[in-house]
Amino acid sequence: MRNLTGTLCLTLAVLFGSAGVSASADFRKGLTAYKSGDYATALREWKPLAEQGHFRAQFGLGLMYYHGRGVPKDGETAVKWYRVSAEQGYRYAKYNLAQMYEKGWGVAQDYKTAMKWYTLAAEQGYAPAQNNLGRMYRDGLGVPQDGKTAVEWFKLAAEQGNAGAQNNLNKLEDQIAAKKPSLPSKSAAEKENERLREEIARLKGKPETPSLTDSSNMQEAKKECSELGFKTGTEKFGECVLQLTE
Repeated sequence: MRNLTGTLCLTLAVLFGSAGVSASADFRKGLTAYKSGDYATALREWKPLAEQGHFRAQFGLGLMYYHGRGVPKDGETAVKWYRVSAEQGYRYAKYNLAQMYEKGWGVAQDYKTAMKWYTLAAEQGYAPAQNNLGRMYRDGLGVPQDGKTAVEWFKLAAEQGNAGAQNNLNKLEDQIAAKKPSLPSKSAAEKENERLREEIARLKGKPETPSLTDSSNMQEAKKECSELGFKTGTEKFGECVLQLTE
C-alpha cells in the first residue's frame, strides 16, 4: 500500500491553501472533517465547492473516490475530479491524473496522455512528476526512448532532494556502463553514452544530495503539516510528512 499512498500524492496537506473567505472556511471545515475521518462531512462541504470550481475541493473529491472514503470506490469518478482540478493548473491533480492514465486506474491505460500530464506537472517544478517523466523517457513509455532527456529530468528532481530520482540516475549510470564498447572507435551512440556517464558523474560529484530528512522538500512538508494541525512527533504527523515527500 505504501507505493499507492506515495504515488497518488498528498492525501491531506496539498489541499491547504488560500481562497475566498467563505469558500476557504467551508474548505477548511471539510479538511478538518477529512483529517478526523468524518468523510460524510468532508463530502458535504467539498462537493458544492467542487461543483463551483474550487480546484482543491475537486482534488479532495478525487482522493475520496479513489480511496473509497465516504463514497464508493470509483476510479472513473476520481479521474473526473482530478481532471477538472488539473485543467485549472493544480500540479498535484496533474500528477495524480498522469498516474491514473499510466496505470490504467479508472481510465483506459494511455502512456501518451500520462506523458502529457506528467510534463505539465514537471514543468511546474514538482519533483515526483519530474522523476516519473524521466522514467517514461528512460523506458520509452508514450515517447521514443531518450536517455539524454531522462537524465535531464532525473537531475532536476534529484537536485530537489528526490531520492527516487537519485536512485534512477545511479541505475541509468550502471546501465550505460554495462553497454560500454570494447572497440577503440566510437559510434555516435557510444559517444552519447559516454556523455551521459560524464553528466551523471558530474552530478554525483556535487555535495551529496540531501537526504529526505534534511531536504528543502522535507522542511516544507513539516511546515505544511504543522500548519494543518498535526502535532510534531506523532504518527499522523509522520504520515503527513511522508506523503508530501514521496
